[in-house]
Amino acid sequence: MLLLGTMPGQAADSPAPVDIPLYTSDVIHTFPHDPTAFTQGLVYLNGVLYETTGLNGRSSLRKVALENGQVLQKADLSPDFFGEGMTILGDRIFQVTWKNQKGFVYDLATFAVQREFAYAGEGWGLTTDGKVLIMSDGTNQIRFIDSDTFQVLRTISVLYRGKPLTGLNELEYIKGEIFANVWPTKTVVRIDPATGALLGAIDFSRLLGPGEYRPGMDVLNGIAYDDAGDRLFITGKNWPKLFEVQLKKK
Repeated sequence: MLLLGTMPGQAADSPAPVDIPLYTSDVIHTFPHDPTAFTQGLVYLNGVLYETTGLNGRSSLRKVALENGQVLQKADLSPDFFGEGMTILGDRIFQVTWKNQKGFVYDLATFAVQREFAYAGEGWGLTTDGKVLIMSDGTNQIRFIDSDTFQVLRTISVLYRGKPLTGLNELEYIKGEIFANVWPTKTVVRIDPATGALLGAIDFSRLLGPGEYRPGMDVLNGIAYDDAGDRLFITGKNWPKLFEVQLKKK
């Protein structure tokens, strides 16, 4: 496993690195999650979850009840688009797509599309520090983007032992750090948004037991944070459960 077991090019039995803080988690609560939702982006706001799902013909923006997983509101994307990450800034929802180099801005209340925007490369994860958009593209680069002009303001590079840490995907901004899922693993890394330095790595490999996996389930992808309640939520693509977790040092 990336970081918490092996890095690209390492042997499978290579020891876990000890040069960055390592974390695991305890499950505090388990909630239902739509097992047909190919989760790409996840945000907690005002007692509910906002979620984007992927795959052509199945991509959507959703408002979801935390307690029972019920979809309260939904907007489908055209089958031409493979939906990816999403974030909320003010009264607007921002969503990127995978290979179309196009994003969408929605009204938070109505899900009506207000405008579209363009970017270079692929769209993977999206979050915000409350001022600008923060976007990943599957490489080790994270872009900081103006939410009105969509111009790239700056870029950070994430390295591990001097080499690019690629596969940065779903993003969440938590207490001044960027949490990033590393595709296709069950590892989430903690990143300094100023420098790109790694601040830690979290092993979520034990959230689902071996007997809970079924055909069609995919990798961990979905990080949301309740700032007021200091709660962290984790799920995955087509996972039947969403977990509230508490981190602990290994």
